[in-house]
Amino acid sequence: MLLSAEEVRQFEDEGFIFVPDLFNVEELAVLKGEIPAIFAERRPEIVREKSGDVVRTAFATHTYNDVYRRFVSHPRILEPARQLLGGDVYIHQFKLNGKAAFDGDVWQWHQDYGTWQRDDDMPEARAMNLAVFLDEVNEFNGPLYIVPKSHKSGVLGAGHDVETTSYPLWTLDQDTVARLIERGGIAAPKGPPGSGFFFHGTLVHGSPPNMSPWDRLIVYVTYNRTDNAIRRFKRPAYIAHRDFTPLSVLPDDCLTAP
Repeated sequence: MLLSAEEVRQFEDEGFIFVPDLFNVEELAVLKGEIPAIFAERRPEIVREKSGDVVRTAFATHTYNDVYRRFVSHPRILEPARQLLGGDVYIHQFKLNGKAAFDGDVWQWHQDYGTWQRDDDMPEARAMNLAVFLDEVNEFNGPLYIVPKSHKSGVLGAGHDVETTSYPLWTLDQDTVARLIERGGIAAPKGPPGSGFFFHGTLVHGSPPNMSPWDRLIVYVTYNRTDNAIRRFKRPAYIAHRDFTPLSVLPDDCLTAP
């Protein structure tokens, strides 16, 4: 699946594209069917909230789960990523962000490429994220907040927050975020399960805690150009991957007819 010229223009201008109904009900059932077993595992890839035993993030699931191994090479996400980045890609990072009902904690304002540059020595911002909603995302269950056009500001100054949540993050200060929102506004992509959301590596984003009774599970894949591979191996390999092998596209029915 390739994006239209208008969608590519929107990505370049706004820093994101929202695609409703990217995956169907049958495919979602396959993806969600793996979650209970994954979240029940006790392994370093699975980070839990400070508040208790609730899963915050499950990293690198595609390396030990066959369904998600196939998912990252699905043509509806891999082909647009190669199109937007202009070449072959590999997986820099994979995560299932749980944000459970009542217990899902905040993700502070940040830029992903800021972390990839500082911690992983990724040469350029030629990497991007793909998010697929596995649950409905609404205004109540901690939707992702984004600042349109903020990707055009480049890498912004950030502080390393190791206290707020169970996962350390390079975060932006309030004055910077307020200035960017005054210029570009703020948006919160929402939609049914199966919706897809492509966004630029320097797009400023964050999310509030989930105070609702509804889970908000999103799968994130970070694609990076193979000629833009990281050069520092400071973080665990399950967070910043070392396998720079270019991905090959699988058939469109790879989730339902493996």
